[in-house]
Amino acid sequence: MKHSVYLSEEELVRRAVNALSRELGPVEATRFLARLRQIPTKRIESVKRHRKWQTNLDPQAFFDEVFGVAHPTKSGCKHG
Repeated sequence: MKHSVYLSEEELVRRAVNALSRELGPVEATRFLARLRQIPTKRIESVKRHRKWQTNLDPQAFFDEVFGVAHPTKSGCKHG
C-alpha cells in the first residue's frame, strides 16, 4: 500500500498552478484562479451562519432527532 506524503503549501500551489497553466493555458488558468478569490467570502458567510445556528442548538435534542429517538416537540407531536 502506498503511503501519502503531503506537499508543503508552497509546493502544492506551485504544482497546481503549473498543472492549470499546462492544461488550460495561461489566460484560462488566470481566469479560474480569479474565480477562486470569490469563494472564501461565501464560505465565511456560511461558517458565520452555522456558528449562529449552533449557539441556539440543544445538542441532546439535535442528536435525538438525527438518530431517530422519539422527542416531543413544542406542539406535542412526536418524531421518530
